[in-house]
Amino acid sequence: MSYDCVIIGGGIAGLQAGIMLGRYQHRVLLIDSGKGRSNLCRKYNNIIGFPDGVSGPDLRHAGVKQARSFGVETLESKVVDVHSNFIIETAEGRSIDTQTVLFATGIEENFPSIPGMKECLGLSIYVCPDCDGYEIIGQKTAVIGSGETGAELAIALKDWSEEIIFFNHGGAPVSLEMQGKLRDRRILVQQTEVDRFVHNGGLLEAIETAGNHRWDMDKAFLAFGRNRVQSDLAVKIGAEATDKGHLIVNPRTKMTNIDGIWAAGDVVDHTQFVTTAMGEGAQAAVWIHKWLKGTR
Repeated sequence: MSYDCVIIGGGIAGLQAGIMLGRYQHRVLLIDSGKGRSNLCRKYNNIIGFPDGVSGPDLRHAGVKQARSFGVETLESKVVDVHSNFIIETAEGRSIDTQTVLFATGIEENFPSIPGMKECLGLSIYVCPDCDGYEIIGQKTAVIGSGETGAELAIALKDWSEEIIFFNHGGAPVSLEMQGKLRDRRILVQQTEVDRFVHNGGLLEAIETAGNHRWDMDKAFLAFGRNRVQSDLAVKIGAEATDKGHLIVNPRTKMTNIDGIWAAGDVVDHTQFVTTAMGEGAQAAVWIHKWLKGTR
């Protein structure tokens, strides 16, 4: 069985591309492991048309339903190899032939395993200040992070709240210069491990730290850095990437340096906004269509 395009990754970018390609009446297979970062967020607050927010799982579910309505096939599986002759191999040993490939594999978050965290993601615990800094206006907010990364976010969040406490979870070093900036911005720093997020239905109430200390909190941000860009399979077949692992694409077409291979979403170096991922998925789909029709 041969496809016009196999999309690897069923997050926001992959689904938007699938919808577009389905509307072009191409034969498309979307493969997703079900572990993408958009599955973790319980509420996106800054997407047009959703004034009360929308959860990542709900958005994905609606996207899958919409893609299928245009003939897109979906497969829950993990892609373990992509060959230069455009043969896709899955974990179950299935081999899939395709004319084009879109990598929408995203990134894997570097989060510590702290009880209560996942239940609060997107509701009262956030990762992106540009997306959710607005949510902490007038709120007592904790930044749970690592070293310089956590300190930088704590400083940035002062644009929205005067009550910021930085918990340097893991105790990674913070430079003297950064320590001075934290003091200047009157940010309290705690060199301690966070043991648990206390919440009520995903709404943060307090943070418990080592030694059974309780800190009443309204909101929190995570800032650990070192997220893993899931570009390994593309790089293996020769796709160029940045030193951080993001795939390098033509800004207009989203094609990589390999003819017939595209990339969109967080696997590409961009702002990591859901709305940007949507746009990149649509943009890639247009040029995949042109390539398949020979009108590029």
